[in-house]
Parts: sequence; structure tokens; C-alpha cells
Amino acid sequence: MHVDKNIENLRECLCLECPSYTKFCKKKNVYKEIDDKIDMNKLGHLEMMFCAFEKSDCIHENLGCLCMKCPVHKKYALNSEDYCLATGGVL
Repeated sequence: MHVDKNIENLRECLCLECPSYTKFCKKKNVYKEIDDKIDMNKLGHLEMMFCAFEKSDCIHENLGCLCMKCPVHKKYALNSEDYCLATGGVL
């Protein structure tokens, strides 16, 4: 299912809390407050909300997954996980 790239979903996203999102990744991709004026559809890649964008450029190992607990995952009735490791998730 298609996940909308919008601010509401970005705010609900749990990717930054995931154990697989390493300290290196967090340091490299420091996100400040989410600006309501961002046109999310013009972003080609974002190092979070991987279910809407594509896999991560800095996460390479599953150290735990929060996808099944994520409000965005539930809202869109997604049935996969590990979106950070594979675009579209791993079945």
C-alpha cells in the first residue's frame, strides 16, 4: 500500500526510535523540528519514514524493528517490516 509523504505521518513515524537506527545514522541525519512548510512530495529521499520513501543509506543491519508498533504502519495496514533495509520492506 502507498504511504502518503506528509507532515502528519512524519510526526507519527517511529524510525528515529528504532534500535536499527544507529548512533552514526542519528548523528549523520540530525533532524530538527519538522517544518510544516516542507513539501514532502518533492523530497526524493529522507532518512526516516522508510515505508513512504526508500531504504536507508546508513542502516545496514537489523538490530530490532519497530515497524509493527508504528502508527503509520498501522494506519496504512502495512504487512511488512524492515523498510529501512529494503525498499518496500522485507516480506
